[in-house]
Amino acid sequence: MSDKVPLTKKGAEKLREELQRLKMVDRPRIIAAIAEARAHGDLKENAEYHAAREQQSFAEGRIKEIDGKLSNATIIDVTELDAGGKVVFGATVVIVDEDTGDEVTYQIVGEDEANIKEGRISFSSPIARALIGKFQDDVVTVVTPGGEKTFEIVEVRYE
Repeated sequence: MSDKVPLTKKGAEKLREELQRLKMVDRPRIIAAIAEARAHGDLKENAEYHAAREQQSFAEGRIKEIDGKLSNATIIDVTELDAGGKVVFGATVVIVDEDTGDEVTYQIVGEDEANIKEGRISFSSPIARALIGKFQDDVVTVVTPGGEKTFEIVEVRYE
């Protein structure tokens, strides 16, 4: 993980919030659960102890993962972008499927932030790769598992 990874400012804030919760809330709760389970005696057959140790392992792994991501992140504040209408990382793009007329809005984000249900797609996804570098009113063709799809870019925002 030595390469810099792009991350929006909102995405970095979410990761920092999760890290804070893991360190300040979850970690002490797990430590207390381990201490309580130890007090019950024999650790070999102590399900509470083993469950708490497993939670601790997961939490510590996630803390390490988030620390690594944040230390390797290039944080981009989308609101300060002046890309002149060009689709870039962090931009919100409204596209229309030329076949169906369906309108969809996507924000192009880092891989850790991507969530299709929330309209955030990874910059490495086929749609994002086709959109990046284009402008409003451009038409792009995306190769999908169901064949080629053509979209018109109707709006580009930096929010």
